[in-house]
Amino acid sequence: MKEKFLPYFLLFCALGLSLTAAYYSVIGLSVLFASVAIPVMVMGSFLEISKIAIATYLHDQWKKTLLGLKIYLTIALVVLSFITSLGIYGLLTTGFQENISKMEIGDKQIANIEVKKERFEQIKNELTLEKQTLDKDISQLRNALSTNTTTQTVDKKTGQLITKANNANRQAFEQQLKETQDTKNKLASKIESLNDSITSLDIQILNMEAESELGNELGAIKYVSEITGWDPKRVANIFILLIIFVFDPLAIILVITTNQAFKALKPVLNMYGEPKVEPQQQPHPQPDNTKEINQIEQEIERIKHSGAMGRRIEQAIAPLKKRLNNLRKKDNDNQITY
Repeated sequence: MKEKFLPYFLLFCALGLSLTAAYYSVIGLSVLFASVAIPVMVMGSFLEISKIAIATYLHDQWKKTLLGLKIYLTIALVVLSFITSLGIYGLLTTGFQENISKMEIGDKQIANIEVKKERFEQIKNELTLEKQTLDKDISQLRNALSTNTTTQTVDKKTGQLITKANNANRQAFEQQLKETQDTKNKLASKIESLNDSITSLDIQILNMEAESELGNELGAIKYVSEITGWDPKRVANIFILLIIFVFDPLAIILVITTNQAFKALKPVLNMYGEPKVEPQQQPHPQPDNTKEINQIEQEIERIKHSGAMGRRIEQAIAPLKKRLNNLRKKDNDNQITY
């Protein structure tokens, strides 16, 4: 990122975040004090502008400001930040309250339908038990109809077993069987009707849950509530507080950072109001060994032509050559450094 681009980018973020915080705060305060909304909006707007001005002034003139004024402005800045946070909290909680009310109404409607469904299921279970009892009675009546509708006697003269039909018992059993079957049919019809009602309520609950999922704006809060086991209102309150703790303080910090970034772009002026040029550091001059090298070379030549013995010449020249090599090596190193 270019050096000159960063201050303008910080300025864009600072203005955007500050204006957004101011807008939310003013709207939230007008909601909290709905009866005097317009005066509160005017007051809140100037308070937001004053907050930015105080933050900028304290940052630029902190060392020059008197202690009492410094303390008062700092307290005012904290209080104004609290007021801004209160307005944002009021706005966000108002929006959340509308959504949570819709969700609670939908949940209550579903709960009422669930109660009605449970009542139908309870009646259905009772009728089913009664129907099972009637099934047993019908089975017993049929057995009685097949066994208890005849009478057997022994002829005293011949000793033979005589079977005679008992029409009275037969008619009684048939009448009871018919009445029991009619009652069973009525119960079966009621059970079938209850099944239809329960199915209809199930479909109604599914439709209401589907509409609630499509129109509900609290999906994330509901999921977090299910994961943590917390009440949705508690989860929403934590989210709102996190937003508030970041929103307004970050706006103030961005304003201060933007001022600091633009200051860094301004050139430093000297006492005449001209841009101050920092002196460039010059490399340390390296010692010139040329003169000493020439002297050593001349001394070596003089010794060579002195007429002394070869061994003495070598002994005299050896330290001079060593010194000469060291000087030449230093000169080469200095040339590489430059």
